[in-house]
Amino acid sequence: MKKRAGSMSPNKPGSQELVAVRDLKVHFPVHQGAVFRKKIGDVKAVDGVSFHIDTGETLGLVGESGSGKTTTGQAIMLLEPATGGKIFFEAREITGLDGKKARLLRRRMQLIYQDPFSSLNPRMKIGRIISEPLVIHGMVNGEKDRQAQVDELLETVGLSPAMAKRYPHEFSGGQRQRIGIARALSLKPGFIVCDEPVSALDVSIQAQIINLIEEIQEKFNLTYLFIAHDLALVRYISNRIAVMYLGKIVEIADRLELYRHPLHPYTQALLSAIPIPNPILEAQRKHIQLHGEIPSPLNPPSGCLFHPRCRHAKKECAHLQPQMREIAPDHFVSCTLFDS
Repeated sequence: MKKRAGSMSPNKPGSQELVAVRDLKVHFPVHQGAVFRKKIGDVKAVDGVSFHIDTGETLGLVGESGSGKTTTGQAIMLLEPATGGKIFFEAREITGLDGKKARLLRRRMQLIYQDPFSSLNPRMKIGRIISEPLVIHGMVNGEKDRQAQVDELLETVGLSPAMAKRYPHEFSGGQRQRIGIARALSLKPGFIVCDEPVSALDVSIQAQIINLIEEIQEKFNLTYLFIAHDLALVRYISNRIAVMYLGKIVEIADRLELYRHPLHPYTQALLSAIPIPNPILEAQRKHIQLHGEIPSPLNPPSGCLFHPRCRHAKKECAHLQPQMREIAPDHFVSCTLFDS
């Protein structure tokens, strides 16, 4: 499928925007004590994130474990309450929606889970799992209509309608993820959060699922937030890529621009870890080693969050918080190296 480059800044409204996030914060309070619980701080899982996703495009969100990627996706889906900032869907603010309004919104927004083994109810047959959202939202007209929709969804994801009478344990990991995709498609959403949808699968199966995700995007004009830690995979499927570190986005650009001209030292380190199939070229490459582990979001470093692990860190990095700047057309980076 032909990829399209993004055309708008993280904070600039545009007519093509389907999803927009403005200064999103998701903080989790931490308490101490079994009886007299005292708040001792906040885990800043997401801390001031801004981006947009245009209709029909895929925004890849990458970073190490603990960077806040999944929490960002859950906040957009209203599965985690936002501590601050705003979330927009189809030009309408949805921050803080709950109850009936949230349920109606979820007909347009769905989630493909990371683990196909735990995301399916083992006591329900596949047909019921796929049709459950349809029943809940009143989108079926009798048993025949329910079965017809289930059969069509199974065929869409490459499975036989006869499988509707089986239980999840009778399927492989790849087949279970196809079932999860069918369930996500059942309400005919416009936007899907793909939360590391292939990380729990064998490498031989991953390409099949990725190809399926791309096929249904083209067929149904879907918009994706694709969360992953595999940069090679994200490069293949995404239009634009946002790199996240410790609750903040440090760089965002068109996928080809990001891979050809990575600006943030963290992005450069992540890209240097991707192996090249050619052993000669791989031996000649310079790999950037990141020292230490990602800090705790409960006690993040002062200044630039990345400075304790950055090979370019200067004295001012320890106390100056870099701002997101447009260094090249539609290429934004947050680093003191580019502050002026």
